[in-house]
Amino acid sequence: MSMEGDEGNRDQSSREEWTLLFWTTLAVVVPVIITLWCSVQRSKRKIHMKDFFRKSKHGWHCTDLFNKPTYCCVCQQHILQGAVCDCCGVCADETCLRRADRSLVCKEIMAPSRTDGTLAHRWVRGNVPLCSVCAVCKEQCGNQPKLCDFRCVWCQTTVHDDCKPSLSDGERCELGEFRSLIIPPHYLHHVNKLRRRHPDEYSKLASACGSGWTPVLVLANTRSGNNMGEALLGEFRTILNPVQVFDLSELPPSKALQLCTLLPPGSVRVLVCGGDGTVGWVLDAIDTMKLKGQDQFIPRVMILPLGTGNDLSNSLGWGSGYAGEIPVEQVLRNILEAEVVKMDRWKVQVASKGLYFRKPKVLSMNNYFSVGPDALMALNFHTHREKTPSFFSSRIINKAVYFMYGTKDCLVQECKDLDKRIELELDGERVALPSLEGIIVCNIGYWGGGCRLWEGMGDELYPPTRLDDGLLEVVGVFGSFHCAQIQVKMANPVRLGQAHTVRLVLKTSRMPMQVDGEPWAQGPCTITITHKTQAFMLYHSAEQTDDDDDESSTSEAESSAPHDSPKPAGPASARA
Repeated sequence: MSMEGDEGNRDQSSREEWTLLFWTTLAVVVPVIITLWCSVQRSKRKIHMKDFFRKSKHGWHCTDLFNKPTYCCVCQQHILQGAVCDCCGVCADETCLRRADRSLVCKEIMAPSRTDGTLAHRWVRGNVPLCSVCAVCKEQCGNQPKLCDFRCVWCQTTVHDDCKPSLSDGERCELGEFRSLIIPPHYLHHVNKLRRRHPDEYSKLASACGSGWTPVLVLANTRSGNNMGEALLGEFRTILNPVQVFDLSELPPSKALQLCTLLPPGSVRVLVCGGDGTVGWVLDAIDTMKLKGQDQFIPRVMILPLGTGNDLSNSLGWGSGYAGEIPVEQVLRNILEAEVVKMDRWKVQVASKGLYFRKPKVLSMNNYFSVGPDALMALNFHTHREKTPSFFSSRIINKAVYFMYGTKDCLVQECKDLDKRIELELDGERVALPSLEGIIVCNIGYWGGGCRLWEGMGDELYPPTRLDDGLLEVVGVFGSFHCAQIQVKMANPVRLGQAHTVRLVLKTSRMPMQVDGEPWAQGPCTITITHKTQAFMLYHSAEQTDDDDDESSTSEAESSAPHDSPKPAGPASARA
């Protein structure tokens, strides 16, 4: 009996173990299967939505309960998961999306005007911006938890449902505060109807857009710095005509700038949202316009700094980086207030030693050329960013990686004895080099993410540099640690001189080099830097660009102003 009892206990224990194992497996496997199924469905939904967005005439992007509270323009219910149009502001729940796409017309980029030559308001109901004020009764709009009130997609006027019939100007739209920056849809309609497309005809059509009309084109690099480009594109499309806003990841600047040839000569301003590399890309496209004989359509360029270093933006008074601290409306106001200055651009010709039958490498330079430790840091950073681009999505992370490579070079000193491997000539005169690890050739006042390299500090202050004097400033550094000291204002660089033409001869070994943050490793060669052209840039002098005192900020503004007389330009002047 005891044996039979023991066997029964063992069987019961075994059944309990198998039952426990079954339920444990079920508890683990079922959530995994559900998660995988949801992931697959989510991926299918994303692909489906992306394909739908691509074919739509609206500029849809996804929204949900966790974004700004929105109401569906079709069913008027609160949106849990749906989409909003960047251009016109129409919102739709996922179930109403196709119906909204068919029945609700987006902001038209080209359309005829009314019989009196004016533009009619284009109203969208509900989801008005926070703190909006009614144009009639001056009370707050959109403060009820439902789809209510109206907003004009062109002039951004908001009005209550009940007040809309009482608008003083009826249905006439004046395009609002930024009328001088917006390309009206009727202008493009008239251009499209022209039999003879000539600059004089564009000027005649522009007279209907009001005096002082200076349309702006927005060119944004969505991959720059902290990846704010995509959000900015949507905000600019809301205020401007969507045809004025370009994503440089989809359309190169050479094609985007062809819109300038349909606008009055000399009237266009271009806002470049990106880093110094993006600005250089746009300026190269402008040079291509000159080669095509389109000089009269050349635009003026402004910068919204989204990159990591942003030294050119700093030199032009636009700050060291943009992180959304001011609204896009203020950015557009700054365009209206900016003054035009000229900036030198330079040609860097790299002729490799021994390759006499190969065409020399030719690059354009706006900021600086360097060989040595800072170029090595840029090369290491660039190499790793190409491998894992998703990791380098923050300006803070990018600067931390630069710091890490700079610290490594302080210990390794890969660029030591540069003075024995390179020869320097300024305007044809040979310069004796001290024991250096790096040489930097500057066109602008800022270097290394906000450091005023040539001016220096302490008792060795030099006059500020100019953007349009046809001179390059040439300095040397003793290594990565010296670069760090210069950046924190504990040391000055070795000033080697100023010149109209700079020539460097790398005699032996490979060295890291960079032009405007684009690095490469270069073998023995001859590098010649000569003046290429001048670009028209927009300068902002209303606020300081770094933590310097008011006096230095004032001197920087004065030194870059177009009406100031240029500094003396002798060959290799101010040579140390």
